[in-house]
Amino acid sequence: MRRKRKYTREFEPDAVYDSVEVTRFVNKLMSDGRKAAAEKIMYDALLLVEERTKLNPAEALKTAIENVSPTVEVASRRVGGANYQVPREVRPTRRFALALRWLIGAAQSKSGKPMKERLAEELILATQKEGAAMKKRSDMHRMAEANKAFAHFKW
Repeated sequence: MRRKRKYTREFEPDAVYDSVEVTRFVNKLMSDGRKAAAEKIMYDALLLVEERTKLNPAEALKTAIENVSPTVEVASRRVGGANYQVPREVRPTRRFALALRWLIGAAQSKSGKPMKERLAEELILATQKEGAAMKKRSDMHRMAEANKAFAHFKW
């Protein structure tokens, strides 16, 4: 039987910022198919980022994603009855997906404010290399560094 063909999905840039990153962020933020609600949250958050930092919102988002993106991760590998956490490089598409997931997760984990404010706060912190999403990245890098001895188990 043949393998399933792999394909890369093409994303249209969004209407406001003409950015593919914003489109992908909105799609990741969306729940239950409510794209209009996700777009409203995203655009309001980007406006808040612009107000608070005086930066171009699309550039601030790009910087935040670059800062949060991990370069190495650990993958579990079974060798001779033992499981090892083997460090390996992260592909660019996965790197981007992880950054989005961590930024949105960090914003959702906070409470007491509307989602647009929590998301804006997390984006601002990520541009300054701070916040929960950056902590997640540094934890992953630290784990990969600690398990560098098992790098020869790469596959």
